[in-house]
Amino acid sequence: MPARSTTPPVAVDELERLAARTWRGLEEEPYGDWLLRAGSGFTGRANSALVVGNAPGDPAEAITAVAGWYRDRGLRPCAAVPEPGHAAVDDAFAAAGWSRDEDVLVLTGPAGPWPAPAVDVAISSSPDAAWLAGYRHRGAPLPAAAAAVLCNAEDLLFASVRLDAPPAPLAAVARGALADDWLVISAVTVDDRYRRRGVARAVMAALAAEGRSRGGQSCMLQVTASNHPALALYGSLGFTEHHRYHYRWAPGV
Repeated sequence: MPARSTTPPVAVDELERLAARTWRGLEEEPYGDWLLRAGSGFTGRANSALVVGNAPGDPAEAITAVAGWYRDRGLRPCAAVPEPGHAAVDDAFAAAGWSRDEDVLVLTGPAGPWPAPAVDVAISSSPDAAWLAGYRHRGAPLPAAAAAVLCNAEDLLFASVRLDAPPAPLAAVARGALADDWLVISAVTVDDRYRRRGVARAVMAALAAEGRSRGGQSCMLQVTASNHPALALYGSLGFTEHHRYHYRWAPGV
């Protein structure tokens, strides 16, 4: 059984702001307490308004301003709305015709220790070509802007597992980023040919061990509510749900 310890209490908005430091847009601008982020369209997190605290003016005015900011950059306006705590503004987005994506669960837990990896895991401060080829965002190869977004944070860890020599792909990759004493894990990807061989656990354990060596005590990750295999894995490692968020998308393309 994994070690289970209680992570320190932290408010939803505080944890969202911390997570935003570890996966950033290439352009960011505060709008009151909200954070506007643009990253050439790669990932919702890097291309959405983080709705925490209060925006200037009433919600309708704020939504109009946010929409204009994203359209000026050629992006479909998007907002990340954490819950609980933001029901009123979420209702305002809905009233303005913004559609709602599925829930994303924000999970927290101790940064290990987990069982040592059963395979060798390489850790680097930057992703090489093999790592970038191994990461599939929503099942698709990465766009040109991906590397810039992935590297736009401090204290980064890129984990990879290779089981077969090139030109075979990496078996698994994952990304970690440290902020304060939190390790935020993302981009966990296992190649279809290497599933059910423990490589996801291996990269998680390696990232946690390296994170602890750099002062990480707690761990956070984000996973869609429909990703049941990932939820089972993270639950077995001691993660529990802290809160949820969802994206709101403006009408149109």
